[in-house]
Amino acid sequence: MITERFHIAVPTAFNEDESLNINLTLTHIENLYKNSIKSVMVCGSTGEQHSLSLDEKIELLNALENSYLIDEMERIFGVSSIREKEAVYLAEKISKTKISGILLGFSPYILPSQHEAIIYANNIIEKANKDVIIYNNPGRTGFDLTTDSIKELLKNRLIVGLKEAGNPQKINQLKKEMKNNNFYFYAGGEVNLAEKIKLGFNSLSSMCGNIEPILVRNYFNSLYENSSTQDNDLKKVKILIEEVFKTSPISKIKHILNKNKNTIGVCRKPLGN
Repeated sequence: MITERFHIAVPTAFNEDESLNINLTLTHIENLYKNSIKSVMVCGSTGEQHSLSLDEKIELLNALENSYLIDEMERIFGVSSIREKEAVYLAEKISKTKISGILLGFSPYILPSQHEAIIYANNIIEKANKDVIIYNNPGRTGFDLTTDSIKELLKNRLIVGLKEAGNPQKINQLKKEMKNNNFYFYAGGEVNLAEKIKLGFNSLSSMCGNIEPILVRNYFNSLYENSSTQDNDLKKVKILIEEVFKTSPISKIKHILNKNKNTIGVCRKPLGN
């Protein structure tokens, strides 16, 4: 069950030969837990999801399931594939775990129709049988889920949130028509977060929180609760956001973590070139 408005989208650790390093991935999640972070999202865009094979995703899922953290944190697992068959298979595996919910992304590159995407999503949701956050990120996938398609999917009560990385104006339109006041509208990353919250976003899928978890969580809470942030902390957050997002954010996050001795390994090239 998904109950947290703030989660951190964690990177996946890879060795120098680009093989999967599960231990470092779990160690990073454990460090976030020690910093009072209550929710993480694994195997999403920040986790270089589409570089992972199905076997690697299942290996990561099993490791998370067998970690003591499974009972201590809210755990969201990314499900998306260029092949629906693989996404459905992963969803079925997730259904048998203690994973809290899934982040359901759409197939990159192939540009499905809206009708095809709705069927894809419903088939995954049926197999996962978990709380679902729909993830619309046309900048990464090339596919943009329309407002009408979102409304069609929201007929499924397992969908508890929407992570909208496309047109933020969709949120205001959807909120006017929705009766569910407990629905989570996630901003993807910290860029323009204050403006997005004014538009109706009420949750954050954080990237910068990998580096400064407490600082970024407090910054989000202050925006969401419309309370003030200390000038010094606000300055730190703005510097961090600018540093992370001025180039490839995934590469920059790993670079900073490694420099700070919080080893998270390399990216899979071309990221990190």
